[in-house]
Amino acid sequence: MEVCKRYYSVKYFRLPDLLLELQAAREEEKFTSVLKKYTKPVLLILDEWLLFKLSEAEAKNLFELIHKRRIYSSTIFYTQFRESEWYSQIYNQESTLADAIMDRISYNSYKIEIESSDPQKDVSMRQVYGLDPSLAK
Repeated sequence: MEVCKRYYSVKYFRLPDLLLELQAAREEEKFTSVLKKYTKPVLLILDEWLLFKLSEAEAKNLFELIHKRRIYSSTIFYTQFRESEWYSQIYNQESTLADAIMDRISYNSYKIEIESSDPQKDVSMRQVYGLDPSLAK
């Protein structure tokens, strides 16, 4: 919210959607122009970060994005995985590509891990808002 209040450009994307768009752009030979859409914002928020294991093509596309954003802009990664588990979600955790992606993310970054103080008292957003879980689609 603070970034928006200061009139910086902010974009939010789900990583699965972003990866689909980047791959389609690469196939249509529009990769460079589409990549600019994701490199321009001062702050890029990526939700569902590494929710699914990446293919080699997805990892290559992601590397290009992370590499271009690393110096002049900020990226927030929302994920359910600890950073130590990210390697296993990238194409081939033994590959230099996984190392290159993680190096660009980890170098010069701040990490905020949100842990539950009492997992027994955790409630879902459905419970907070009084929604019936059986109605979920």
